[in-house]
Amino acid sequence: MSLSTSEMVWGIIIAVFLAGTLAFLFWKQRKEAAQLLTENEKSNDVDISTKQLQLQAYERLTLLTDRIAIPNLVSRVNQPGLSARDMQLMLTQSIRNEFEHNITQQIYVSAEAWDAVRNLKEQNLLIVNQVASYLPEDATGLDLNKALLEVLVQNPKASLHNIVSDALSYEAKKLMK
Repeated sequence: MSLSTSEMVWGIIIAVFLAGTLAFLFWKQRKEAAQLLTENEKSNDVDISTKQLQLQAYERLTLLTDRIAIPNLVSRVNQPGLSARDMQLMLTQSIRNEFEHNITQQIYVSAEAWDAVRNLKEQNLLIVNQVASYLPEDATGLDLNKALLEVLVQNPKASLHNIVSDALSYEAKKLMK
């Protein structure tokens, strides 16, 4: 059985059509795979950028907790010659300023971490104000500072500083895994 020329031409046309279709499908599949790979790389870049922002936020909040820890605050803000009332204002204003300076970090950390930092701020403000309220009218800033440090020495649990720092560190380490 021999094929006629027209049958051969039709066979070649069908073979070329099938080969072209297969080549097109192969090209389309490769293009989609390359697009998916590019999207995954972009997604990984976004994930890495997000993690970097989160880690920086935990770092800044750890620094904040250290800066508003009462012993550190007392040594940094201390100015000889101030009244207890003036020292109280300086301490509370410093705590508020530090907190407000870092308030935007809350969008990068867990709600629990932010609540811990906020509670530390509130607790330290409360301690400073309560201790100051028990001092006599003529007390000095040095008297207030000594009284604050004595309260913390007598009751180490009065300060949340270490607990909050540990919580922030724990969450940051979870991100790095």
